[in-house]
Amino acid sequence: MICSIVQRTLPAAEVLRTNEVIAFLDHRPVFKGHVLVAPIVHVDTLLDLPPELIQPVVTAAQKVAAAIVAGLGAQGTFVAVNNVVSQSIPHLHVHVVPRTRGDGLRGFFWPRTKYADGEMTGYAQLIKENLDGFNAAPD
Repeated sequence: MICSIVQRTLPAAEVLRTNEVIAFLDHRPVFKGHVLVAPIVHVDTLLDLPPELIQPVVTAAQKVAAAIVAGLGAQGTFVAVNNVVSQSIPHLHVHVVPRTRGDGLRGFFWPRTKYADGEMTGYAQLIKENLDGFNAAPD
């Protein structure tokens, strides 16, 4: 699935794309604004991530987390990587989930929500506008 999004054969609400990393809204978010950050090249798990991609992936997750706080008014973020167990997509991806106190997220129970028609675009735009100059590759 992520490879299809990278190749643009599967549509996604992208918030970031560089030569090394892509970030897009999860279509089944824990909370609206939930972003997946992944390397452009196919990497199955965190254990398979080449050392030269660690910095770009983590930096992108950091920038997305800051943009979620600034753009969506979240009080913080939950950042996680599932590695094999609970990894529903066989392509490494980092979850960056907006959080607010009292939002109901407890432990590792991940309730899912849905976007209304056209709502993803607005969330993606708010996050993009707050990436603070992260060097994105042109479309």
